[in-house]
Amino acid sequence: MKLWDKGLKINQLIENFTIGTDREMDLHLAKYDVLVNKAHAKMLNQINLISADELNLLLHELDQIQLQIENNEFLIDDQFEDVHSKIEFVLTQKIGEAGKKIHTARSRNDQVLTDIHLYVKEEVTTIKSLVKELFDTLISKAELNKNVLLPGYTHLQIAMPSSFGLWFSAYAETLIDDVIMLNTVFEIADQNPLGSAAGYGASFPIDRSFTTAELGFKTLKYNVISAQMSRGKLEKTVSFALASIAGTLSKFCMDACLYMSQNFAFISLPDELTTGSSIMPHKKNPDVFELLRSTFNQIQSFPMEMILMTNNLTSGYHRDFQLLKESLIKNIVQTKNGISILNFMIENIQVNTEIINDEKYKYIFSVEEVNKLVMNGTPFRDAYKIIGSQIEANSFEYGTTVNHTHEGSIGNLCLNEIQLKMERY
Repeated sequence: MKLWDKGLKINQLIENFTIGTDREMDLHLAKYDVLVNKAHAKMLNQINLISADELNLLLHELDQIQLQIENNEFLIDDQFEDVHSKIEFVLTQKIGEAGKKIHTARSRNDQVLTDIHLYVKEEVTTIKSLVKELFDTLISKAELNKNVLLPGYTHLQIAMPSSFGLWFSAYAETLIDDVIMLNTVFEIADQNPLGSAAGYGASFPIDRSFTTAELGFKTLKYNVISAQMSRGKLEKTVSFALASIAGTLSKFCMDACLYMSQNFAFISLPDELTTGSSIMPHKKNPDVFELLRSTFNQIQSFPMEMILMTNNLTSGYHRDFQLLKESLIKNIVQTKNGISILNFMIENIQVNTEIINDEKYKYIFSVEEVNKLVMNGTPFRDAYKIIGSQIEANSFEYGTTVNHTHEGSIGNLCLNEIQLKMERY
């Protein structure tokens, strides 16, 4: 069944190509399509295009479909083009003429667009929850290891002392920026496009405010062309938000891979969370961090894919938009899975508490020595030269400030402030 079928037979090759992966992808949208059908049916009853009896029949059968979806029993068979045609077929088969009326005053365009808006709203909420769990894990690890010194590097060269508290909490606070972008996505998705039909509205006296309230949207897309133009723009906005999260987390994974190498040995994992080599019996590889690194890097390509697929399209609907669906769903699923497994891995990270005692870090407190001279009255530029000369002459005394109470950024983690900052979003 096709919603656009006028009795003409279409070439099977063309049909298979144009349907693509819609049946598979639409299973992710099925529960939202039921909600949209219910809201639309109630609105049609409000404007007297279907009777109260017809509405009750439609709502009952939609409830049955909803139960099938919840029980993973709902399928989109090969005879159907998408979820919309399958649901309309079932309604018509079960209740006859009332089922044929469900598509009155709408197009498949605004139907799928509304499904996607609802899907994005719920998935963004889920991703925010997962990010918050990861945030809490990072803050917990920061608190637990706030006094464990960690060498800081610039240009991949030894720089100044840092701490595991700073490292973990840095990623926690960076996630707040990513949450702000997710909030923006939610705001954009929280506009009801239903009623825009094929992009030029419907000639029926529909009540778009009714469906907006019924579906829980904050507002509606008033201009019907603007509503259709959100197809592609919404997915693009989602892509930037997911890429932002992925950028944060791929960097953490790279840190973890580097820090786990024997040359650094800053962190380790329980043996059961590492993998081995088929030829080298001593290997304990951070494969999960490596796979996550590439997964998050793949997600960072999502915006460019959306840009290239939607760039230079005129206003109005284009079939190109159908292909956005698969990328949107795939990247949302990958993001959720990636955050979950990374959270588990971070929970199990073990830190090395003796790093700073290694001979190669003997100059890491040179800035502290400069600052001590400055605090005692020496101009900074002179103090810098004095310590620099000691280092060049190999007379700098290693370890003189290892036990120094390092005030400032290392001691002042501001964990409570970071947590309060996250709560605002």
